[in-house]
Amino acid sequence: MGNLLSCNLCSYRGHTERAYAHLPTIGVKHVEIGAPAPEAAVKVLGELRARGLQPATIQAFSDIGSESFVNDLGIACGVAAKLGVRVVFTSVHAGEVPVEDVYARMREAGDVAGEHGVLIAMETHPDLMTNGGIARQTIEAIGHPHVRMNFDTANIYYYNEGTTTEAELAKVAPYVASVHLKDSAGLYKTWNFPTIGRGVVRFAEVVRILGAEGFTGPYTMELEGIEGQSLNADEAAADVAASVEHLRSVAEFE
Repeated sequence: MGNLLSCNLCSYRGHTERAYAHLPTIGVKHVEIGAPAPEAAVKVLGELRARGLQPATIQAFSDIGSESFVNDLGIACGVAAKLGVRVVFTSVHAGEVPVEDVYARMREAGDVAGEHGVLIAMETHPDLMTNGGIARQTIEAIGHPHVRMNFDTANIYYYNEGTTTEAELAKVAPYVASVHLKDSAGLYKTWNFPTIGRGVVRFAEVVRILGAEGFTGPYTMELEGIEGQSLNADEAAADVAASVEHLRSVAEFE
């Protein structure tokens, strides 16, 4: 059994209907979607299954400074449970919120996630999860088993200089609950995320490091392209297919 391979529908650059039709033809059976409203969850799940797809992760966003933050994530965790999804992806930026308040709210959200049997995975974004070292510090300070990291293989280069994806992943691997697979030209603060296999990310090493921790996915492709690039539906589908081909050439994916 290989690692679970999934695709964020944004990888099709707005051609979502093409994504639904194309993914099953290249053997990708899982997707990352935005969290539907609770009352729509069953319908959304049925529609995905009718297309031969299953959600692997859902995205949910709320301002950590808002009093509704824990409730917002709690609703998403409930939706995840209805969908049979194990990981709720989110991005948290502390900003002006005192860090101890951030930690406390994440612990509360973790309690709710635990009640639903899911994990909250925080994206590789400043200022709490900028790289492996900072992410590990954040996760350990929160200290909750249902609050983990979503490791983005390309964001390491976008937000940091003088390091590599593998070096940062090694620092935080035990705390990774999900991965965004994205290649990078290796340039700081430069929107240059080429087709997987055409940049500097060593995906075989990513899978090896996480495999040593017993991690088997979800590994979700998040293909964001190159600044100024515009792809039609056929080009977007070809980009996804080429990325899948490369990933399966360097590691075992279902």
